[in-house]
Amino acid sequence: AHAHPGHGHSHAHGHSHAHGHSHGLVDASIKRSRAGLAAVGWSLLVLGLTALAQTAVFVASGSVALLADLIHNFGDAATAFPLAIAFALRSARAERWAGLAVVLAILASACVAGYEAILRLIDPREPEYLGALAAAGVLGFAGNWIAARIRTRAGRRLACVALIADGDHARADAYVSLAVVASAAVVALGLDLADPIIGLAITAVILMITWHS
Repeated sequence: AHAHPGHGHSHAHGHSHAHGHSHGLVDASIKRSRAGLAAVGWSLLVLGLTALAQTAVFVASGSVALLADLIHNFGDAATAFPLAIAFALRSARAERWAGLAVVLAILASACVAGYEAILRLIDPREPEYLGALAAAGVLGFAGNWIAARIRTRAGRRLACVALIADGDHARADAYVSLAVVASAAVVALGLDLADPIIGLAITAVILMITWHS
């Protein structure tokens, strides 16, 4: 008679322990998901604002080098969406697919930037507001550098390869943005064709980033 209640107590204790263990795993998964979403959200905000500011300068200046950079920055910001979905689903497989989406977004931005640079080589036009153009390049550098730090730190902390790759991508983009500053400087010296040529150079760098990613 005494054995039965004891057995019931032991069973209840074991069930409670198993339940607590399972609950701990779910909590870790949710924390990882929230941390990933936060990193993706902040980097999206930084790059989105950077690209919008560059768009305003492009409308005024007409620089194809800046166009290549801002197209790429918009594409880079857009990679936040597949990564956010992967973190929301808390799925390793979804993270791998998000990584592929990041690579495709980089490739698409390279194709658009290259096309626009070739068009400008065929129909050259001197960019205007060179001071604002140089400032937009510096802004692109700063925005990408901040986004890279956010993504890389979160990627290492969460062991997310796709997020780390996106961080490396943004860091490379920061240096690409400096090419816009170079374009403004060279055009100021009277070399109008330097702008589309630098746009093509930026396209080549983006293609290299695609292959690396």
